[in-house]
Amino acid sequence: MRIATYNVEWFNALFDDEGALLDDEAPSGRHGVPRHRQIAALGIVFTALDADAVLVVEAPDHNGRRATVPALESFARVMDLRARRAIVGFPNDTQQEIALLYDPDRLSVRHDPRGEPTGKKGASDAPRFDGVFRWDVDVDSAPELIRFSKPPLELAGETAGGAAFRMIGVHVKSKAPHGAETPDEVMRVAIANRRKQLAQCIWLRQRIEAHLDAGEPLVVLGDLNDGPGLDEYEELFGRSGVEIVLGLDGPAPLRLHDPHARQALQGRLPAQPATARFYIPAEGRYLSALLDYVMVSPDLRARRPRWRIWHPFDDPGLYRVPELREALLTASDHFPVSLDIDL
Repeated sequence: MRIATYNVEWFNALFDDEGALLDDEAPSGRHGVPRHRQIAALGIVFTALDADAVLVVEAPDHNGRRATVPALESFARVMDLRARRAIVGFPNDTQQEIALLYDPDRLSVRHDPRGEPTGKKGASDAPRFDGVFRWDVDVDSAPELIRFSKPPLELAGETAGGAAFRMIGVHVKSKAPHGAETPDEVMRVAIANRRKQLAQCIWLRQRIEAHLDAGEPLVVLGDLNDGPGLDEYEELFGRSGVEIVLGLDGPAPLRLHDPHARQALQGRLPAQPATARFYIPAEGRYLSALLDYVMVSPDLRARRPRWRIWHPFDDPGLYRVPELREALLTASDHFPVSLDIDL
């Protein structure tokens, strides 16, 4: 079985309010890419990926006028994908939902959130992800109220052969200091955002440990907007959000595994894995970063799964296929990450 995560930049801009694809020359959300080119590129990528389940990060919006599931299923139908059924969890207000496209012949899934709902006062013991988490992020003995702008998607999955497992799809809030103008403001906002991001990862980690304690096979996947050595504020807090989610300071039975995260954690090597590529106009160059992960519990790791980052410049097999190489560069500023595993 192949399970993948893919952050599709502004997927929402490719659909009308009825969920139909806008296959025209109008601009997409990607700079300099018309909608028809991004749609064609995404069709090539999803077809080549041929996954049984794809976590779509930045999926089409779900609100009073638009719905995520019809849009994704329309896309799958047009592209004739095996992963043709869609499911979404708690909607958010960011026009970037977290959803799963999956093959119903190979897999059944249901939205199964854990934790108790909270009121405005929140709770400190792994509340439901659409609630409020109380955590003292600045060590002043006054817990802050933490919310997910994009609540993680919790799924109970079962293969056609009867193997049950859990999935948590995530898109943790970016730490970028939006709105800051002066250097002091940039530092203040960046540190505040880092604290919030770490608190969200602690909240997520609490849920992960509950599943591992219960002996439930678990896959945590998506865009954590974070990685070892990603910014200068990591040293201030001692560890990255990725390290918290992996549980590296805990006992081996409670640790998750992702080989790309482990490689990056070994230090600033000449060649670091990367899952995203952003153009920096002021510098005239691209910035590569490791942001997307597929983490698995120890029991799933024991099945000897195989990971792949679909980065055309780092994977010779992808680079040698011009149509797929160009599609990966056109479709999004992130590249898919896949996991092949015998379930």
